Amino acid sequence: MGDQQFIIVPQISSYPGPEAGARKILRWLVARGIVEAQSSRCGRGASGLGHAMAPGAARVLDLPAGVELPLGQPRNGLEIVTERCIYTPVGGFEGRARCPECRAEVGEVLLEHLEEWMPGETDNFACPACGFEDDINGFPFSQPCAFSDLGFIFNNWPGRYFVRAFLEEFAERLGFPLTQVQVKL
Repeated sequence: MGDQQFIIVPQISSYPGPEAGARKILRWLVARGIVEAQSSRCGRGASGLGHAMAPGAARVLDLPAGVELPLGQPRNGLEIVTERCIYTPVGGFEGRARCPECRAEVGEVLLEHLEEWMPGETDNFACPACGFEDDINGFPFSQPCAFSDLGFIFNNWPGRYFVRAFLEEFAERLGFPLTQVQVKL
């Protein structure tokens, strides 16, 4: 199986205090023994740094027989992003989205709008069909994706097996619902 990422993102474009939110979640994950406190070369990003998976990760994953934790493996770290980023599946992303108000197909126009969203000119998108306006994350895509200045990238973690209580507590600590994006690299 190739490399993969499981990404957890709050459903808000501009998280209030993304650096503080990142530190808060990191302290919580370290205190529970889910990730290591010190960063190391276990990430995939430009610096290669991340927080390696710790043995406590087993408590937040309900793994089926035959699926093992990548403890001690390269690129098994948590990377935290605190700048505006677009999180989509790498291969096969269809870019289909609908307006939650009138149900019109808005994916193509919304993706073009990212040129304004990315530099922070706006957090919102308005449906060209009915005028409904909301944070860009309020327009559901057919495949999970997210747009935010805060994101948690779990490299090579079997994230689809995260237990519901862990994800609920994660959302509660961030104060926003979460989007979970799975990426196969």
